[in-house]
Amino acid sequence: MILDNLKKYRVILASNSPRRRELLAGLGVEYEVRTLPDVDESYPDTLKGADIPLYIAKKKADAHLSMMKPGELMITADTIVWLDNKVLGKPRDREDALQMLCDMAGRTHEVFTGVCLTTTEWQRSFTAQTEVRFSRLDEEEIAYYVDKYQPMDKAGAYGVQEWIGFIGVENISGSYYNVMGLPVQRLYKELISLPSPSSAECLSR
Repeated sequence: MILDNLKKYRVILASNSPRRRELLAGLGVEYEVRTLPDVDESYPDTLKGADIPLYIAKKKADAHLSMMKPGELMITADTIVWLDNKVLGKPRDREDALQMLCDMAGRTHEVFTGVCLTTTEWQRSFTAQTEVRFSRLDEEEIAYYVDKYQPMDKAGAYGVQEWIGFIGVENISGSYYNVMGLPVQRLYKELISLPSPSSAECLSR
């Protein structure tokens, strides 16, 4: 059976993101959601690009580690938008969302996701990168999206699966689902190669 090795694990998704929940369910994985309030997502200023979400994904895993039990497999993830050598995170307010989308319009930005797979015995982690090219967007289109949809909980103030993605995305190089918040093709490859809990060794990398 596909992913039959996961039946010996209790799979936990440590995320409040409805998009990550949908994507993990799409792999046919049975899982439960476990989250903690106020996990510190700060990172050193010296980190750049893909290193940032990977650092945060590991930090999320570490926050849960003391409460994990043998046989549990926890999935943590973090996604950032990277433009002009800086992070575009979740917008603070409407004006911040408008500015982010204005900055990305007519340009290519990168989306990085860090994913961490953790048990009480070992940890695996990886990153995924996708380049997204936006067409030129006028102020009316940007304002329409920000006011009609819910970009405030999304890195870079947009969801590629929403209206702004339909009318604005010219080209994607890399995983589409990574832009949504979880590179499921790569995650599947990692999950299918996992050992059973009884034979698990330290696979941290």
